[in-house]
Amino acid sequence: MNLLLDTHAVIWFITDSSKLPNKTKTIIENGNNNCFVSIASYWEIGIKYSIGRLELGTDLKTIFKIIADSGFNTLPISPNHILANAELKFYHQDPFDRIIIAQSIIENMTVVSKDGQFKHYEVPILWEI
Repeated sequence: MNLLLDTHAVIWFITDSSKLPNKTKTIIENGNNNCFVSIASYWEIGIKYSIGRLELGTDLKTIFKIIADSGFNTLPISPNHILANAELKFYHQDPFDRIIIAQSIIENMTVVSKDGQFKHYEVPILWEI
């Protein structure tokens, strides 16, 4: 299964947070699944870090290295993703989540997210409790 992790899922995974359900963590760790992190998530983490809304106890470069060392693939943003994003209805206002939704549609990926707004879009969602 190809999984696209929402930003909070990435953060909770790398920090081993109890907010990430054990079943979801096990699915992410399953070597039969391909896990992706959107470049939009790196961007969102960078913005939140720089304005003081995200404290992970280390510098941004180290955070990005931890994500990369976790075995996640980076999913770039393509023009097709931008086009799909532009066609989405505005159920969800968050630009980072909207691009993740668009990417999951174009790339046929399952989104790993707790965000209830994702249910308004035709994307498979994984959040096992």
